[in-house]
Amino acid sequence: MKYGKLGRTGLDISRLCLGCMTYGTPGKSTHPWALNEEQSRPYIRKALEMGINFFDTANMYSGGMSEEITGRALKDFAKRDEVVIATKVFHRMHPGPNGAGLSRKAIMQEIDNSLRRLQTDYVDLYQIHRFDYSTPIEETLEALHDVVKAGKARYIGASSMYAWQFATMLATSKANGWARFVSMQNFVNLIYREEEREMLPLCKAEGIGVIPWSPMARGRLTRRWDAESTLRAETDPLRHSLFAETEKADRNVVDAVADVAEARGVPMAQIALAWVLNKSVISAPIVGATKLHHLDDAAAALDIELTTEEIEKLEAPYVPHQVVGFS
Repeated sequence: MKYGKLGRTGLDISRLCLGCMTYGTPGKSTHPWALNEEQSRPYIRKALEMGINFFDTANMYSGGMSEEITGRALKDFAKRDEVVIATKVFHRMHPGPNGAGLSRKAIMQEIDNSLRRLQTDYVDLYQIHRFDYSTPIEETLEALHDVVKAGKARYIGASSMYAWQFATMLATSKANGWARFVSMQNFVNLIYREEEREMLPLCKAEGIGVIPWSPMARGRLTRRWDAESTLRAETDPLRHSLFAETEKADRNVVDAVADVAEARGVPMAQIALAWVLNKSVISAPIVGATKLHHLDDAAAALDIELTTEEIEKLEAPYVPHQVVGFS
């Protein structure tokens, strides 16, 4: 395993982050492909054995079960000081007023709930899952600052939003002397590259670590377009909504990935992930795994150095996409 810093911080993280959205309870989740606790634990154990020390989840995954499963497994298989645990807050956790969002009340109650489920006194990275249009950013940022000062989080991060929103939040934190965002978890892959226009340059200029979600485009970049479908491909609502308008162009990108992979004699997933890892601003892509070989492919991608010609071939078919992933 290779390691690096999370952005401009001193925090050492593996160059791969295991995304734990997959690990939960199908009956309590919008994800029918979720693995239950017994099925999930081998993946977390293997990730640790491979040297992965960075694990990302969220309070809303499987209604909190992802945090519970992740917390129990890490407590059983690892020493707390040797792992980096990240979770997120924003989405609805209970019905009625104050059950979602980034108000001071919501943040203070949800950090405690997350810590209880994860069985830890602190998280290493506490992230806002989305931008909250209904709460003043000053309220959100001061609450996050207080979470850090209370020792319940070591660092704070953000996720998918417009670059101007992120820049405004960074400036507001600086003006008030509050804890600063150190990471951005956004949607970056060969099929969706709109973040290259403003967000990635902003993060590079500000020393923000980028930890992209879905670096293999919800699995679209791991097999040829007309390959046999999977349960996730058939039931993932985000997979369809994120790529609804660009199917023809996306097919060409998938073909390019397949061609480069075949020429090298490696799986497509390794090429798609290697392209993401090639970007200097990216600290660690978040990879999911529902088969153990998914972790092997991800680790192998760390050793692939794409040539200039290969990168040009992979990028040439891309066409602009509608901005998505912020809701």
